[in-house]
Amino acid sequence: MNRQTLLRLGTRGSPLALAQATEARDRLLAAHPGIGPGGVEIVTFKTTGDRIQDRPLAEAGGKGLFTKELEEALIDGRIDIAVHSMKDMPTVLPPGLVIDCLLPREDPRDALIGAADSIGNLAHGAVVGTSSLRRQAQLLSLRRDLRVVGLRGNVDTRLRKVAEGAIEVTLLAMAGLRRIDRASAGKPVSPDEILPAVAQGAIGIERRADDPAVEALLAPLNHAETAARVAAERAMLAELDGSCRTPIAGLAEIDADGTLMLRAAVYATDGSAAWTTTRAGGAADAARLGADAGRELRMRAARVLG
Repeated sequence: MNRQTLLRLGTRGSPLALAQATEARDRLLAAHPGIGPGGVEIVTFKTTGDRIQDRPLAEAGGKGLFTKELEEALIDGRIDIAVHSMKDMPTVLPPGLVIDCLLPREDPRDALIGAADSIGNLAHGAVVGTSSLRRQAQLLSLRRDLRVVGLRGNVDTRLRKVAEGAIEVTLLAMAGLRRIDRASAGKPVSPDEILPAVAQGAIGIERRADDPAVEALLAPLNHAETAARVAAERAMLAELDGSCRTPIAGLAEIDADGTLMLRAAVYATDGSAAWTTTRAGGAADAARLGADAGRELRMRAARVLG
């Protein structure tokens, strides 16, 4: 770290990851005007998940492929914080690392990309490109006639595949499209139709647990409502030992009265079965509600969870 740099912020180098890192940096500077515009250095990494483009991530190890290199840099002191899409985060962090700062959540819904304005209006037998087993399972549960093919790559790559006609539609996170100013490319899909990935749309900032100076810098950035919603969803996922190999979805929302409502689901990969449940309670009980929902689903969906 040079003398002009107060904080080294680690991130993947994709356009979306850089947009998220920039948001985190800007919020830090706004919360701490004394840092100055040069006080946060963004350090980019190419992760294992970025390198693997020839096969589904589930075949290569699932969750953690987009975080390993960043967490190693945190542990050995090359960076001070790491910015992550929370949907990419394993439920168990490496010893000595914590995430206790969540930025305000963006739109958690999926977005449909292509000529069709809804899943119901897709042509019979339409080809849908996605690398997500969660999306595949829910699409096939809605439309058994659809043909789902694997699709990896960044947002521009996936949009190009649609434009070239290689596939008719794909699904991406609405939050990601909004963060790179491409929201007009997608049509939001209701969670009643496609339930989002756990923590989709949420940005988390990871730090070393024994770094009180960084803890103090991040504290004003933590968004309590997002933290409660993500806590419920990730507690559910942890009970299910969730990974990219099992189609799991969940969304927690907090209404005007402060009640947290969690919807959670596990699916058979081929869309032939779904197990769903809900929980409601106070935001302070978010993790307990999520864990309770996860335990129920684990018992009911034992045959797909293993």
